[in-house]
Amino acid sequence: MYISETKMRVRYAETDRMNVVYHGNYAQYFEVGRVEAIRQLGLSYKDLEDSGTILPVIEWNAKFLRPARYDDLLTVRTTLSEWPTDHRLRFRQEVFNEEGKLLTVGDVLLYFMRSATMERAGMPKEMAEKLKPFFS
Repeated sequence: MYISETKMRVRYAETDRMNVVYHGNYAQYFEVGRVEAIRQLGLSYKDLEDSGTILPVIEWNAKFLRPARYDDLLTVRTTLSEWPTDHRLRFRQEVFNEEGKLLTVGDVLLYFMRSATMERAGMPKEMAEKLKPFFS
């Protein structure tokens, strides 16, 4: 199992008239968590894309349990609990406030695809090598 945590602060522009984070912003929070999780492995989305692999989001869902507010320091926990099968990569994501209270949970399904043909592909070898120690 691979787990990564990324911290980010809620910006004023991300809140609505109720002074809570607008729900649509969680897609971006989740994306930041995934990008940083891959970076913490020693890879980057840019490197994967430059090598011909893209990772489009195929499915995204979230459940909102508690609100986040302007200037809150959030922790986005990104978990890869299962070895990616075939062309699928599924992340579990959770957002916590500074007190450690769970605010939002969700899942994101991505596909490995070849950028040149837009066909499904397997996980790139370099990514498999970086993830292997977490699943041994």
